[in-house]
Amino acid sequence: MSKPVEKVIANTFMEIATALETGSFGKPSIILTGLGSEHGEDNMIKGAALAASRGAGVVYIGTKECDGVRTVHAKDEKEAHSIMESMLSSGEADGAVTMHYLFPIGVSTVGRVITPGRGKAMYIATTTGTSSTDRVEGMVKNALYGIIAAKACGIKNPTVGILNIDGAQRTESALRELSKNGCDITFAESGRSDGGALMRGNDMLAGSCDVLVTDPLTGNIIMKTMSSFTTGGSYESLGWGYGPGIGQDYDRLVLILSRASGIPVVAGAIEFASELAAGQYKKVSQTEFAAAEKAGLSKILSAIKAASAPTGAPEAGGADVKEPPKEPVTAEISGIEISDLDDAVLELWKANIYAQSGMGCTGPVVMVNEAKLKKAEELLTAKGFTS
Repeated sequence: MSKPVEKVIANTFMEIATALETGSFGKPSIILTGLGSEHGEDNMIKGAALAASRGAGVVYIGTKECDGVRTVHAKDEKEAHSIMESMLSSGEADGAVTMHYLFPIGVSTVGRVITPGRGKAMYIATTTGTSSTDRVEGMVKNALYGIIAAKACGIKNPTVGILNIDGAQRTESALRELSKNGCDITFAESGRSDGGALMRGNDMLAGSCDVLVTDPLTGNIIMKTMSSFTTGGSYESLGWGYGPGIGQDYDRLVLILSRASGIPVVAGAIEFASELAAGQYKKVSQTEFAAAEKAGLSKILSAIKAASAPTGAPEAGGADVKEPPKEPVTAEISGIEISDLDDAVLELWKANIYAQSGMGCTGPVVMVNEAKLKKAEELLTAKGFTS
């Protein structure tokens, strides 16, 4: 018998043994990468064990082992992510929870927290990534992403509130136009006497809505504050983490944790992923986007971008710039303002360097081929995009 066949048989028996041990037949299989936590790997494996004890099917990638959880060994974060990607691509796992992931522009994560005023779960749309380089367009998309996450987790008609920040009123106008055109959006009411769908700080604390729409940087701060306000900030002890990356036509279930996420949040994120997989979030996403498009989403978003008069493509000569031939992009250039991201990509295209924009957990990046990294960095520095 060949070695590859022996390995397949061995892995199959291991999966059967794990399923018998954990009772996880028919349950979604969720990966947890355990290397890189500020609280050590023990924190992560204990979170995996806690989720498994509650009935989740967990595959742990790291160096630790525990009862009820299948471990795939990896020596470092790079190897762990490589294994994770392979398992997701092959369908061996239904989703993954990890501490760092580079989502493309257009995809951002919907977190879920416990609101301290009422102890209610609330979806924060969104918390990492970037739905759009235009603020209002991004927040409109974030509302749809939040609705998708909430519906996939069993909330039939999630109420939507918009945090009263810059761009909130334009976001509300766009969402109400979508609703008027037939898109299924249920607006929340503020707990304040003047009511309305614009949420204030006390609405956020009380959980006046199921889905709170905001920009990802504000959402990230909300997540960190609510997850760790009882611990002084260094240990996230409440909630389900920063959530799944959602975007139109994006079909990979990857949820984000902070490196400060503690055992309860690690377990919660695994359970969150299991809920989304069991709730057929991909089907929910397709249905919601189809309904939004029928209600004029693309036309509304185009009008928003035109009204915003972005400084991107025209000033960079974008109308005449052709995209260079595609090539693998594995090197990242950071330190670029989100508002300059499109311009930076176009500047590299003008120099015949293929590039893509992206958003990691630490901020916006431009991705290029490793062999062209130095030249790209020099060019972007010369043009004032980086220092």
